Amino acid sequence: MTAESKIKRRTSGGKRIGRMALCVLLSAGTAAVLPGSLIPGGLSTVFAADAEPAEHTEKVTLRIANWEEYIDEGDWDEEEAIDLDDREGTVILGENSMVEDFEQWYLDTYGTEVEVEYSTFGTNEDLYNQLTLGNDFDLVCPSEYMFMKLIAEGRLQPLSESFFDTGREDNYYIRGVSDYIRNIFDTNTIDGEPWSRYAAGYMWGTTGIVYNPEVISKEEASHWAILADPKYKGQVTIKDNVRDSYFAALGLLNEEELMKPDFINSPDRLERIAELMNRTDEDTVNKAESILKEMKENAYSFESDSGKADMVTGKVLANYQWSGDAVYTLDQAEIDDYYLAYAVPEECTNIWFDGWVMLKDGISGDPAKQQAAEAFINFMSRPDNVVRNMYYIGYTSVIAGGDSDIIYAYADWCYGAEEEEEDVIEYPVGFFFSGDNADEDYIITAASDQANRQLFAQYPPQDVLERAVVMQYFDQENNERINQMWVNVRCFDLTSLTWKDWAVIGAAAVIAAAAVVMFKKRDEIGEILHRR
Repeated sequence: MTAESKIKRRTSGGKRIGRMALCVLLSAGTAAVLPGSLIPGGLSTVFAADAEPAEHTEKVTLRIANWEEYIDEGDWDEEEAIDLDDREGTVILGENSMVEDFEQWYLDTYGTEVEVEYSTFGTNEDLYNQLTLGNDFDLVCPSEYMFMKLIAEGRLQPLSESFFDTGREDNYYIRGVSDYIRNIFDTNTIDGEPWSRYAAGYMWGTTGIVYNPEVISKEEASHWAILADPKYKGQVTIKDNVRDSYFAALGLLNEEELMKPDFINSPDRLERIAELMNRTDEDTVNKAESILKEMKENAYSFESDSGKADMVTGKVLANYQWSGDAVYTLDQAEIDDYYLAYAVPEECTNIWFDGWVMLKDGISGDPAKQQAAEAFINFMSRPDNVVRNMYYIGYTSVIAGGDSDIIYAYADWCYGAEEEEEDVIEYPVGFFFSGDNADEDYIITAASDQANRQLFAQYPPQDVLERAVVMQYFDQENNERINQMWVNVRCFDLTSLTWKDWAVIGAAAVIAAAAVVMFKKRDEIGEILHRR
């Protein structure tokens, strides 16, 4: 395969995060079978549930809310079906949407018809507002801070005990979730309750800096300070999001402490980073506010989605991004032979998750509905479907694959170096797939630039994970303090005006007042003349 075709396979579809081409197992009821000539040797693997189809019962309606364009919607071109080089017969083509395939699979597996009412939201706050206004959903996929909030408010239905039974073949989530991710969900708690009791992960990643390596050095991009560096005034963008921007400000505020050798080498480094980066006392928030105001003055803009396009078009040189968006940005720029890179600050990074949770008000104690909701999570976690979703949206799934190596094969197929390439690196991903980063079965031989590009963004190396922490959910008092800080940052600061600014404003006010009086007099005179 040529280098040009490698670029094409990662960017061919133009979906939400650029269609990174992949190969997935063809599985009954989930994909369109290609002509036999395209499937040498037939199917090599089949995923199947261990449950015998039950007798048909009353139809279940399952109401699901997810991020926009965050699931495979099908309708792939036949050219997008890919045959893994070393796995004859391993082919998939996403003909139908994932929702349609789930409905058919559920009927085939459980003998019960399920109808999915699928809707989307744009932000976590949009979802929360819908819930507050009384919209009832059974299953939703918010980010970690929002499902932490919902746990704290007692609004979530716990996952059933059977969901965690590794002996069930159709429990694809618990059998396939990466041990690295599972440990995070087991050890992070809200009011003593682990995330894993309520939430099943979907996608995950880090936050960092996408940058133009022709202008900005890797060293510069590898520190939060770049966002406030006057050298790049008007050439950086930051997130229009209080939590992400607050984290960046704390990274800069604590830079000296975080970079001390004894801090870096301490056995409890992660715990110490988490403590520093989750401080919300008044003094810390005030200092963060000052830093964010500096960043605001230095930035081209605060943005939620436009930063990707600004980087691809060269409008800015650096952009604070989530790793999934970073992959998209690098892919899109590469189409035009414009090469960008991704860096994770050496001080620390925020590790983020989107995860599936069931709403207590939606499930309402209905076991049939809960079974359908948990089955949907498992269906989305089946290795072939994991790769379909990763292909379609470009983010990284929390699923490593369990007994199946399809997800690793997909990563290797996307990023493995060509045989003729000489400038290569050995890139270990065992931390994610087997729990051992030295595992020789999970080392991708990749082009050397992937150490700072897409592969690095999708599967960060061990040293990044050693400084990656979760930003916790804050209680009401601390939330109010941080939100007020954000209002102070985002709104116009009157204290920044000089006496000359106030003089201009005063003069404008006098002129405006005089104009109002003049027009009022004109109307009065007109009224008098009209009466005559």
